[in-house]
Amino acid sequence: MNTKEKSNIILIGMAGAGKSTVGVVVAKMMQKDFVDGDLLIQKETGKGLQHIIDEFGNQEFRRIEEEILMEIDCENSVIAPGGSAIYYPAVIEKFKEKGIVVYLHVSLEEIEGRLSNLATRGVTLEAGQTVADLYAERQPLYEQYADITIESKGELAATARRVMEQVEAFFANKADKNLR
Repeated sequence: MNTKEKSNIILIGMAGAGKSTVGVVVAKMMQKDFVDGDLLIQKETGKGLQHIIDEFGNQEFRRIEEEILMEIDCENSVIAPGGSAIYYPAVIEKFKEKGIVVYLHVSLEEIEGRLSNLATRGVTLEAGQTVADLYAERQPLYEQYADITIESKGELAATARRVMEQVEAFFANKADKNLR
């Protein structure tokens, strides 16, 4: 496997896990571009995420999100596709072809503390669904699709450094195996 073929780093995880904030720092540290799926949705639709959910519902939001994520075609980038990207197998397959998928894991308690703005955050909760329900639903998918799992805790720069180190180790390990 040529590391140039897989030059992207795709950050997955719950809303509040730090995909966008860690992603920007990792991109700077590794001299990569940064792509934020949520911002692409807002740019494409001219509406905020929560506005789309409130006006059109979760299903339409997910249709729009999947379509926009499928259009991402870049190299040498850090991509933060949004917490629900794992619901679209074709999107994840495309991301895995061009990059390494890193799951930013955060405990449920920490996520609940970070998501104080659920009414405006753009999280696709179904009626009666709690953050704990969503966490339980998504965590197995994040684990299934991740090439690497990083604990997203503590200082932002420390998490970004762990991402960079683990990605570099992943590629070094792949290169070693290819030489044998």
